[in-house]
Amino acid sequence: MQLPQHLDSLLQSNWLWFIARLCLAVVFIASGAAKLIDFEGGVAEMRAAGLEPARFFNIAVAVLMLAGSALILADRAVWLAAAALSVFLALTIVIVHAFWRLPEAQAKLALFFALEHVSVIGGLLCAAIASHARS
Repeated sequence: MQLPQHLDSLLQSNWLWFIARLCLAVVFIASGAAKLIDFEGGVAEMRAAGLEPARFFNIAVAVLMLAGSALILADRAVWLAAAALSVFLALTIVIVHAFWRLPEAQAKLALFFALEHVSVIGGLLCAAIASHARS
């Protein structure tokens, strides 16, 4: 289907492509920065998830989120950032949002978080595909 010229130009614009990547990365930037700014809070999150040594995991997660975001924003190796962040999100579902093993009241919220993570994984895959197609 042929798009109107103004829509075609908009979808091919570099500024909209940057805004799309920024929207995708903002959750990782905020969470990664929060784990460094409130380091002890991040460590407590890791301990609550059963991840030890909690300090190491807090640093590793923050670095992964911020480095992945930087690659996405720079439009460099987006496939690598998407893969790494997708694996991280999938592991988060299994480790933190394991709705199948939680009491019903907690399971519903965990299911919603898991589904959001699946959606973000889809967005990461779309960004990797779009970045490859634009190169």
